[in-house]
Amino acid sequence: MAPYLLGLRLDGRRVLVVGGGRVAQRRVPALLDAGASVTLVSPSVTPALDDLIATGRVTWERRPYQVGDCDGAWLVHACTDHRDVNTAVAAEAEAKRIWCVRADDKDASAAWTPASGRVDEVGVAVTAGGDPRRAAGIRDAIVGALRDGTVDARRHRTKPVGVALVGGGPGDPGLITVRGRQLLAQADVVVADRLAPRALLDELSPDVELIDAAKVPYGRSLAQEKINELLIEHARKGRFVVRLKGGDPFVFGRGGEEMIACARAGIPVTVVPGITSAVAVPGAAGVPVTHRGVSQEFHVISVHVAPGDPASTVDWPGLARSTGTLILLMAVERIKEIAETLVRDGRSPETPVMVVQDGTLPTQRAVAATLSTVAERVTAAGVRPPAIVIVGEVVKVGQEIEMVRAERIP
Repeated sequence: MAPYLLGLRLDGRRVLVVGGGRVAQRRVPALLDAGASVTLVSPSVTPALDDLIATGRVTWERRPYQVGDCDGAWLVHACTDHRDVNTAVAAEAEAKRIWCVRADDKDASAAWTPASGRVDEVGVAVTAGGDPRRAAGIRDAIVGALRDGTVDARRHRTKPVGVALVGGGPGDPGLITVRGRQLLAQADVVVADRLAPRALLDELSPDVELIDAAKVPYGRSLAQEKINELLIEHARKGRFVVRLKGGDPFVFGRGGEEMIACARAGIPVTVVPGITSAVAVPGAAGVPVTHRGVSQEFHVISVHVAPGDPASTVDWPGLARSTGTLILLMAVERIKEIAETLVRDGRSPETPVMVVQDGTLPTQRAVAATLSTVAERVTAAGVRPPAIVIVGEVVKVGQEIEMVRAERIP
């Protein structure tokens, strides 16, 4: 018999959870999100539950279940590892006409916990005949479609207004945030940078106006002032504008300038942070930007002007003295000057360096070197932008990781 699905409003209502293991660890946070007053009965709990107890969000009765624990509860979860205990809990709940979910026996359970998810105010709950894995798979497919706009659950709602500054991530279209993808699916106008994930643009509706704001290094580009004007112009016409950038809008993305321009024009702005390439690209190449005992700091530097240029505000001597990791953006064309400057100001010429081109994309490749050899190797390999330069001992950590993986993982 198919169950009758019902959404329980548990705000302020007592819910009893018997058992402190992994099942309880999954269910308690969802109950708390629903506003339930959770009482947990178990001799022991997992570390995650212990954190919730320590902060006062869960009342813990540190003992085995005993008859009478169900008194005053609106809902009961029996999720111990002992069938006889779960049976006793369910029997008490049934006698007191309280719905009880048994984790160990779906057929003996008076209620089932669906695989649930939420996108904004839309809740999704799937039971799939009591098969939790199948239900979770269906839930994930529905939630994913709601999040990326494949299923439009907002057509009767007021469309977003103004401008959204959306960080598209380091290049792989799968690395844009869920919120960024949602807003992109609702855009009337998309103003896209060259480094924004281009594959996402193919998914836009044909009626979406796409404006190419490509900033090709030393090539054609749309002036920042013109970009600001376009954002304001289209927003004032009542169109929802998404400014799609690579990485994060506020990490060398001029997001601050665009936000100020919109604010001065009275245009509302939504900021959606993105995964910055400064961290993502080293990670994709297997290099941690920090590592215990090696580097507890990292510096992200834009090298759009060379060391020594009057327009540069970078403290190169300070970076050379530092033992932290250096992440250099827009550095390929000036790599020789950078390496020479760092060595002259104190960094060892044998400091490891890795240059990663097209990070997170199928065309990703990496060149390993030292400060004394990096310029020559980058030239020989024909490395071109976009590329991230990593300077520091963490490069050796990445190489060690790759060596171990090659030996141990088929």
